[in-house]
Amino acid sequence: MCGVHIELIIFITVLCAVKLIMHYTFKKSKKYWEQHRTPHEKPSFFFGNLAPVILGKISMAEYLQKIYDRYKTHRYVGIYQFQKPALILRDIKLINEITVKEFEKFPQHMLYTSAQADPIWAHNLFAMPGNQEWKDLRATLSPAFTSSKLKSLFYLIDNCAQSFTEHLLESNEFVKLEMKEAFARLTNDIIASTALGATCNSLKNPDNDIFKMGVAACNIAKFPKSLKFFINNISPKLAKILKVRFINEEMRLFFEKMIQDSIKMRENSSLVRPDIIHLLMEARKGQLKVDIGSDSITEIAAVDESRTTFEEKSSKIDITDDIMTAQAVIFFLAGFDTSSTAMSFAAYELALHPHIQQRVVDNIHNTMEEEEDGKLSYKTVTSMKYLDMVVAEVLRKWPPFAVTDRTTTQSYVIAPVNEGELPVPISKDVLCLIPIFAIHRDPALFPNPEDFNPDRFLGISNRSLAFLPFGSGRRNCIGSRFALLEIKIVLIRILLKFEIVPIDETPIPIVLSKTNVNPVSDRGYWLGLKPRNGHC
Repeated sequence: MCGVHIELIIFITVLCAVKLIMHYTFKKSKKYWEQHRTPHEKPSFFFGNLAPVILGKISMAEYLQKIYDRYKTHRYVGIYQFQKPALILRDIKLINEITVKEFEKFPQHMLYTSAQADPIWAHNLFAMPGNQEWKDLRATLSPAFTSSKLKSLFYLIDNCAQSFTEHLLESNEFVKLEMKEAFARLTNDIIASTALGATCNSLKNPDNDIFKMGVAACNIAKFPKSLKFFINNISPKLAKILKVRFINEEMRLFFEKMIQDSIKMRENSSLVRPDIIHLLMEARKGQLKVDIGSDSITEIAAVDESRTTFEEKSSKIDITDDIMTAQAVIFFLAGFDTSSTAMSFAAYELALHPHIQQRVVDNIHNTMEEEEDGKLSYKTVTSMKYLDMVVAEVLRKWPPFAVTDRTTTQSYVIAPVNEGELPVPISKDVLCLIPIFAIHRDPALFPNPEDFNPDRFLGISNRSLAFLPFGSGRRNCIGSRFALLEIKIVLIRILLKFEIVPIDETPIPIVLSKTNVNPVSDRGYWLGLKPRNGHC
């Protein structure tokens, strides 16, 4: 019994010590914006300004939008994520300054964990520090997403999309689907085929291991698992001590084995596939030729390379098993979840706007007849202007991420521009937040933002600075063009065979999830697929 009492006393003592330390830390840190006379939200103890989100009262996207709208006359507003001061950037020019012009000072996202705690998460391209290793890896992977490489992947994507529609047509009857789950299975098959050289039919074989791991990988965006991200906000040192991990051992071993098996198979058969694994294999052998040539972009939603590219020259980079596995995992996270969500929102908006859906169908037929005599090709897909506008509007109204961030590696000062502003010091401990969802819903930037109106992108050849579905600057989404191609091919194949219609279960209006940090429907995306006469 004495041992139990001693352990209890020790526990209570440690708890009290932690509470005192946290109280002192919060008391000191929550005065950051006040000290610098920066417009800010008044924080509460412990949660800072995140209590409504953490407690499930409002989605992250809508919460940031409320703060964004509340400070219409300001270029920025301060909040606290737990004890960490964060600055919500409202001004588009300021966002461009930090993400593009001052990239070398803001080269990274918030670092959530260490390589010692979680070697897979820490080594993926999104989470890595903005150091030379990141630059080398980015340069290594960039050639996978040029037009020439995407053309070679076109038929792999299209084959998966055709298998998807053929499966749905087997009964030749009206089909009711929860589109997110259906599209998740399809994107799983596409990513497995194009990135990892694996084949799986997730509709006919719903319990395949790759799909189950894809679901598990995407769960880190949901509460309470996403609370791991916030532990780093409370105390990065504590996160390191606790060895907070986002990729568990089972997932690591699964992806690592799949990659190693694929490498062995390719080496034994001399098989070459233009995918992520092939690029990393070439880099490991020192035989990679980095493509830094021009590669024009026609898609409205694609990243504007004229403002974001830099001279990408890959030096010798040590491509470890952890680095290869990390890229496979992040590719699954990006392709499996965000692409399927975008497809779901696209299907939803087309179902609710049948006149827009018909314009897309007409655009598909007319382009196919003009370009390739009724056949679908890479050139045909990228020539469908109205479809491009529709996809851009989907990503405008329903961006894949509610917010992105940047942190500085050196002290920085935001110079005053407007009357009444003071210099705002940005230290290494301050997180700069770019509220993408709120920016896309700003009527000053996008008139009548709640309306689904693809014509707002009519005549736009380059994206607006305020259009940020794939981020901004050099840390934008490297796979944006792959995602756009994937989304368009899937929509084309579905619309050629089906009319997408709302059903009784269709959630109208969309209610955003309060348990997911990204904008997703709380009640799914239930829609009906009505076979077209003759299936086109």
